[in-house]
Amino acid sequence: MYYPKAYVEFLAHFNGTKDFFECHEVLEEYWKETAPGERDSIWVWMIQLAVSLYHYRRGNYNGASKLVTRLQNKWTFHKYELETLGLEREAISDILSQLDHALKNRKPYQNINLPIKDPRLILSVKDTCSKWQVPYNREQEPCDHYLIHKHKLRQTSENLTENAYK
Repeated sequence: MYYPKAYVEFLAHFNGTKDFFECHEVLEEYWKETAPGERDSIWVWMIQLAVSLYHYRRGNYNGASKLVTRLQNKWTFHKYELETLGLEREAISDILSQLDHALKNRKPYQNINLPIKDPRLILSVKDTCSKWQVPYNREQEPCDHYLIHKHKLRQTSENLTENAYK
């Protein structure tokens, strides 16, 4: 099975760097190239999963909960596609249920790794993590302020750079 490079990088960010903002960026670019405008694409579903965790980690329970509800509503439509993408469908179903419960009960963020089923995909993701010098299936959440608040801090640094050239 061939897996797009963007998808492998998405998984390496998800399970390695824990940079959910970058998960969104990498897969959104791929989605726009391959299925622009298809809001029901599996890629949009995966992007929303990463964004829900980005919100959750930042303490935005309402934003995360809305996305998890959307993911659950689209579950029937996408659950079989997840297996063709080398993931463990039932384990992801359990993750969604656990996320929904945690968000409704305002529990603190817990680290999550996507369960990969295909051994070849695992090797590709591990290789990418190794090249980036990050652990695969990271158990400890990186305590990185920039990573957690990347959308705000990135905009600030981009604005500073733009203003420097005016």
